[in-house]
Amino acid sequence: MLDVHNFCAYRRRTDPDCFLPDLASFPPYHQRAKPYIFSTTDVAKLLKAAEGLTPSHSTPLRPEVTRLAIVLLFTTGIRRGELLNLTVGDYNRKEATLHIRETKFYKSRLLPINAQIADEVERYLRARTRKRLPIQPDTPLIWNATRGGRAYTGTGLLYCLRPLLRECGIRTLKGQPPRIHDLRHSFAVNALMRWYRDGADVESKLPLLATYLGHGSALSTHHYLHFIEPIRTAASERFALHYGALITPPPARKGRRR
Repeated sequence: MLDVHNFCAYRRRTDPDCFLPDLASFPPYHQRAKPYIFSTTDVAKLLKAAEGLTPSHSTPLRPEVTRLAIVLLFTTGIRRGELLNLTVGDYNRKEATLHIRETKFYKSRLLPINAQIADEVERYLRARTRKRLPIQPDTPLIWNATRGGRAYTGTGLLYCLRPLLRECGIRTLKGQPPRIHDLRHSFAVNALMRWYRDGADVESKLPLLATYLGHGSALSTHHYLHFIEPIRTAASERFALHYGALITPPPARKGRRR
């Protein structure tokens, strides 16, 4: 909005009749929250801390559920709502996929997962079986015993993760605990970092990342690709490798004669 005001003020220099909006009439400036980018070290700490969570009557699988939620959010980049809407039947062990159903923009997609992630799901399902808890295909994957069994709510999941973030000392620059949504940002940034390290063609892979995240185009994905320091360094090194020879330093300037 300030740009609009400045542009009108500039036009008024040559056109006195140009409308100049009152700054007081503009809504207050809202700065988008800067996400916290979780590292693999952060996630390893959280997973270790999750083992110490205490189950209760309403959350008999609290340690196992919390661990699986962290793993899936960090390694697949799915939205919190997508995670909580998953059922046991949406996981396909044979195909190693998760079926994300009618999510944002009313689209569904199949997410391939690697063997390690599949092993995490299998370990969790075995824990449910040992405790004789529901495991039918239509039961929620992120399950608790409230009201006879239902999916965790977003608030319930936050109550599980917040103590772990405090215990592990994971905070934003403002000293606040990161948001659950920051794990989605972290997935996108870490994918970008892997491609830079592997020497991949990053631009050609962005549409694949957009599809995996459930975006209609790579333009939406750019919202998640934050130019943090490791990426800045990797991009600079990639540029120098390919185009550094084309850049020559300017000739030294001769001193003035007196």
